[in-house]
Parts: sequence; C-alpha cells; structure tokens
Amino acid sequence: MKPLRVVLFGDGESPHLLKWARALAPRVELFVASSRGLAPALAALVAPERTLLLGHATKFEGGNVALLKTLPTLARWLRGVDADWINAHYLSSHGTLAWLARKLGVRARLAASAWGSDILVAPRSSVVLRWLTSRVLRDAALCTSDSAHMAQRMRELGAHEVMTFPFGLDALPAAPSAKEPRLFFANRGLEDIYDPQRVLTLFAGVASTWPDARLVVANSGSRGDALRQQAAALGLADRIDFVGRLDAATQSAFYARARWYLSVPRSDSVSVSVLEAMAHGCIPLLSDLPANRELVRDGANGLILPDAQAALSPAALERLAAEAASIAVANRDWVGANALFGPSVDAFVARLEKITSSAKP
Repeated sequence: MKPLRVVLFGDGESPHLLKWARALAPRVELFVASSRGLAPALAALVAPERTLLLGHATKFEGGNVALLKTLPTLARWLRGVDADWINAHYLSSHGTLAWLARKLGVRARLAASAWGSDILVAPRSSVVLRWLTSRVLRDAALCTSDSAHMAQRMRELGAHEVMTFPFGLDALPAAPSAKEPRLFFANRGLEDIYDPQRVLTLFAGVASTWPDARLVVANSGSRGDALRQQAAALGLADRIDFVGRLDAATQSAFYARARWYLSVPRSDSVSVSVLEAMAHGCIPLLSDLPANRELVRDGANGLILPDAQAALSPAALERLAAEAASIAVANRDWVGANALFGPSVDAFVARLEKITSSAKP
C-alpha cells in the first residue's frame, strides 16, 4: 500500500512538533509546514523541498490574528503538495488556518491534534475563539487528545472522532539504581500558568520537618528572579537549587535521583514531564486537575494537592515513602503499558489509512 502523504502543520521550532515528525517520518510520506522556522533537527529530517516556512512569531497565549495573512501562501503550497491529510497541531492557530485552507479548496482531510490550552483555556477566553475552535473540530475527520478530560471537552465543542493517547515517551529509561529519599524535583516552565511560586511554598511546608530535604527547580521563565527572591524570603536559598534549562541527559539524571516530583500547573492536560518522572520511578505530587487524576490515585501512587493546600504534609509523604520502591515500579510499568509514543502513532496512522480507504469510490 502506498504510504499516506501527510502535512504536519505547527510550530517547526517546537520540540513537541519535532517529536511528532520523528514518529511520523518512517510511517508516512511526510511534509512539514511551520508557522515560524524549523529547528535544526527537524530541518535535517525533512528535505527542504518538502517544507514551508511562514515566518510568523506564533504566540500560544493568543494574539495571532496576523497569522491569517499567511493563509494564501499556505493554501497555494498545500494545493501543490496535494496531501491526503493535514495534521494541524494547536487548534487556535494552526488548526484554524488548516480549516480555512480547506475552505479555499485544499483537498486534504484535517486531523486536528490538540495540545491543551487550545481546548481547555482559549475557548473559554473568547466567544470568537470558541466559535473558531468548534469549527475546526467539526471539520476534522479525526482528532487527537492526550487526556480523557480534554477529549470530552473536544466532543462538547463538536469533535466527531477523538483518539486519546498521551504525548508519551519514545522508550522507557533504565530503572534508577537508587533514589535520594528527600530530593524533590520540579521542571515546569517558570511562568504563572505552572504556578512555580506554589511549588516553593509547598516545599517549605515539609522542609521545616525534613531538615535534609532539597528542591531542584529546572527550566526558565519570567518568574525566575521573583522565585529566587521567594526562596530567600522563605529562608531556603541554600536548599533550593535553580539549575535553569537542562539538556535531556542532565534532566534524566535529576529524574533518576529524585524521589519526589512536583508539578502544580493551574491548567494542563496529561504532561509529558509527569510521564517522564513516573517512568524514572519518581512519586508525583500534582495539582488537582482532571488530567492529573488520570495518572495518580491520591495516596496510592502519588498525591493530588487541592488548591487550598498550602504545604506538603510530612505524614502523607512518609506513608508514600514506606512504599516508595513498589510505587516506583508500578508507575514505571504503567508508563510502559500506556504512554509510549510509538505504538500510539502506529494506531493513529492506521486510523488515517482506514478513513482514507473507506472514502475511496
């Protein structure tokens, strides 16, 4: 069977789109359209004649009206490619352009891949964004979501068929040989939506009881300076290490050492960072969001931290610590069974093929 011709459309400078491209490239005839530029690794993966760069500084928090000006260029290029599918990633921007391109006569079917805030935040912020998101979802022959909670929201907005699978790992890491019992690790962006201030406050609640507890905060963002000031004000500057953005190997080493993983965003779908932490045997301590409850059974394999909870409970942590070895194995096994990306993409491509074949005369 001739492989499907698929255009992957999104932010070509994003590591997430690169991961999708790497997974799709062996399975389809892959083209890439980027609203911005291309990461070097993505440029090396897809030949220049199979790429389109629109050069727009896409903002995922909104304000992308100027991106609409690139629609004529995108539509002309898509007609020339004559793909079977456009797989658009992040629906408020790229999904909208793909839908409009189809309105202009591009024949490719739309596969709409939601990332999180494009479904959980944007449609609630604006009547226009809700209308646009609904139109994209209704036009899509297939949608993907990384959590059951987000998939249900997509159906409420008009999606017909939604495949749900985590934005998972390429492979399981090696099981860690040992953990530092009082080491906490956090690596979400240092931005308000990830509530890094609360990470420090929660840690402070246990630090007074566990004098050997330490917190490593990775990543960067606009709240970095304020967080360092907060750590000093809490009297914990010597017990909270800010290590900045990490390469994959260094980050994996911190996952492997840390027993505890803190992630308390205000809005999120299933996070690949949480999956990575679980695969490395960390015990997740997560904010009370529907997607997080798909991963953690509160008090069994981690903790769900209600919004009103201002500090980690040493007693709750001690109960989990007593079962830390078995929890680490169970969390790692769950990721291996449910959150590896390759098998999920295999199923996604198989579904694209079936839809394509069933529509042929």
